[in-house]
Amino acid sequence: MRVLVTGGAGYIGSHTTKALVRAGHEVVVLDNFSTGHRWAAKWGPCVEGDLADAALVASALKTYGIDAVMHFAASIQVGESVRDPKKYFWNNVVNTLRLLDAMIATGVPHVVFSSSAAVYGNPEKVPIPEEHPTRPVNPYGETKLMMERALEAYGAAYGLRWTALRYFNAAGADPDGELGEEHDPETHLIPLVIRAALGRSPYVEVYGSDYPTPDGTPIRDYIHIADLADAHVKALEYLARGGESRALNLGTGNGHSVREVIAAVAKVSGASVPTRDAPRRAGDPPALVAGPARATQVLGWKPQHTGLDSIVESAWKWHNKNGE
Repeated sequence: MRVLVTGGAGYIGSHTTKALVRAGHEVVVLDNFSTGHRWAAKWGPCVEGDLADAALVASALKTYGIDAVMHFAASIQVGESVRDPKKYFWNNVVNTLRLLDAMIATGVPHVVFSSSAAVYGNPEKVPIPEEHPTRPVNPYGETKLMMERALEAYGAAYGLRWTALRYFNAAGADPDGELGEEHDPETHLIPLVIRAALGRSPYVEVYGSDYPTPDGTPIRDYIHIADLADAHVKALEYLARGGESRALNLGTGNGHSVREVIAAVAKVSGASVPTRDAPRRAGDPPALVAGPARATQVLGWKPQHTGLDSIVESAWKWHNKNGE
């Protein structure tokens, strides 16, 4: 298939682009490079532009004869979404609707949508199954849930077929060492801890040490980026086979606290990690752990890199090699 990857120069988008090409698909990246990296967009043609430019998006879909879209382009910082919700609703909702409208206008039938565990809010039980109530506690999660609902409505009205993949915490780096995680500003825990271990920052802040968890710090389900990319390829091929539109969790089913991640980085690196306690961040639930059984059942997908040490080690190798 020929796939348009929006946000294909970003962390998850670039790893998935590489996985798509390895699986025999053709890719076209669409990115405005506001957060993505030109060095990460190297597996096919690249269209530089923004989803707000409806004419550009429609032209890319027609010019390249696109069969399906993988949609990663979005604003992703929970804290920022609380401070600046306008940015999130415009970028994550309005611009995604423009993309879906362009797909319908040009006859592109399939989309794999980058959703989030943030749609669940504060979970009633852990691990979290897909049928868990969706009650986001921050604007970022609200935007993802709004788009899942829009996908359902567009599917019913216009025949658009979709898979919404609810990520838990993407982590790690390309096993081949070609790609890794680099954001500016960096807000993800593992690269922040690695920076502190490498002496590139004075310490890592621990946001909240009074959560109702065993060590008082938030618990998250960390999924290796290579496994996440593989799930996207399988979701695309599932739709191409006529699979039913649906939302699926992507995670390992295992949770690790902030302090456990810090200990894993210290173990892998052999370096001490200076820390500083800080207040909780607005909109952060105590624990988010996936119930991933449905993705295994529906897609035939199963994560291969389930140990925290192996995830951290791949990230450590990439950051250590690619000094800032």
